[in-house]
Amino acid sequence: MSGEPVQGTVASWDDEAGWGVLVSPDVPGEVWAHFSAVRAEPGAFASLDPGESVLFTWEEAEQDGYAYRALDVRSAGRG
Repeated sequence: MSGEPVQGTVASWDDEAGWGVLVSPDVPGEVWAHFSAVRAEPGAFASLDPGESVLFTWEEAEQDGYAYRALDVRSAGRG
């Protein structure tokens, strides 16, 4: 589990399904991410774009075939 955010990239994202996959050299595998973990402006649609740089915390947790789950995700361009 990460206490401090790690930098990564959005590998894939499906707005309709509400989830996607993040990758980072600091995590030993792909990380499942749900829209509810994405920080967005109040009232904004929580979404990510493939190829987007992100900062995220994660935990070991079996989720839809992935061994890791994102807990908090934000665009690397935001504070």
